Amino acid sequence: MEIPILSFLGLNWVVLVIVAAMLVLRWRKVGTFTWAVAWWLAIYLGVRFGFEVPVPGSVVTMYVAIATGAVVAYVSSDRERWREFIRPPLRVMLEPRLRPLLAVILVALPALAAYRVYADMNVPPAAPAFGRTVHPSPPAKIVVHDTEYDTRTADNPYRELRESNPDEFAAHVETGRRVYFQNCFWCHGDGLGGDGMFAHGLNPIPTNFNDSGVLPILQSSFVFWRIAKGGPGLPEEAGPWDTAMPAWETFLTEEEMWDVNLFLYEFNDFEPRALSAEVTH
Repeated sequence: MEIPILSFLGLNWVVLVIVAAMLVLRWRKVGTFTWAVAWWLAIYLGVRFGFEVPVPGSVVTMYVAIATGAVVAYVSSDRERWREFIRPPLRVMLEPRLRPLLAVILVALPALAAYRVYADMNVPPAAPAFGRTVHPSPPAKIVVHDTEYDTRTADNPYRELRESNPDEFAAHVETGRRVYFQNCFWCHGDGLGGDGMFAHGLNPIPTNFNDSGVLPILQSSFVFWRIAKGGPGLPEEAGPWDTAMPAWETFLTEEEMWDVNLFLYEFNDFEPRALSAEVTH
């Protein structure tokens, strides 16, 4: 079932079911315990199944942890609300007539945990839907801020300053360092190792710029293309790729993107791949 407004937002019919269920519970004026559990389940199911594009497991875990903390904070912030919240569990534990239900719960909880472990350990291996190219071929030409670049011949316009004007070159590298640590280190890491705080939520993890098999085999124009166009600019051959990298041309100037390009190479004293003789001549 496809609903235009949900599809536009990247959501699916599960969200409608969740919203409808929450409205029914609100109408029925259920107790605090039921309401808190319903909110926890709504957040989990919404994040886990409510998006057209699957959400990484680590992100689901993060949001469930936040939801758990929020629910606990809400029910424990008022003494009367807390007493109302714990009343149903206490009844199940203390009332003799509810002991069969307590026994079912005591058996079901470890059984579900054991099944989850078993299921996770027995996921059958499967080949990827199609091969992914780590460094896909860039388009022959790209347009960034109304400037057209030929990716075969474009080079960093500030690299030559290393010899002609070292002070100005150092200023561009410093600007690149600032741009990197304001925008990029969250995923690519403090040390450019692809191990930033959000890296675990991406598949594959962000590029390790310290790897001598990465930057030195790429032309500056390739790196500029990837910075400018980000994940939305990836060609089909690069998938499947759960990338969160934005098109930085939306937020940065061309000079800032070339500066961060310089910084990436200078950090490990790497040189970009030279332009081929047949292209430059």
